[in-house]
Amino acid sequence: MERAAIFVRGRVQGVGFRWWTRARALELGLSGFARNLTDGRVEISAQGPPEAIERLRELIGEEPSTTGRPGYVRDCVMQPRGLRADLSGFHEW
Repeated sequence: MERAAIFVRGRVQGVGFRWWTRARALELGLSGFARNLTDGRVEISAQGPPEAIERLRELIGEEPSTTGRPGYVRDCVMQPRGLRADLSGFHEW
């Protein structure tokens, strides 16, 4: 098990991006959350198997036409985080 924060920049607020991210994270068996930041980015906290976290990051970066992802992602940065025992499910804030 690992946990990572993924910071996504682009047109990702107000377009259904967090909902889409939640659906993909649950399909991959991840727990955590996706929330809007005041600077226009979305922060994703994902915890689970390392390969599932990496797959989520890949899906976020793929073209919307292949994944159905809403919005436009200019870039995403992933940073490792410590595990949290209190994470369950995947939430949108």
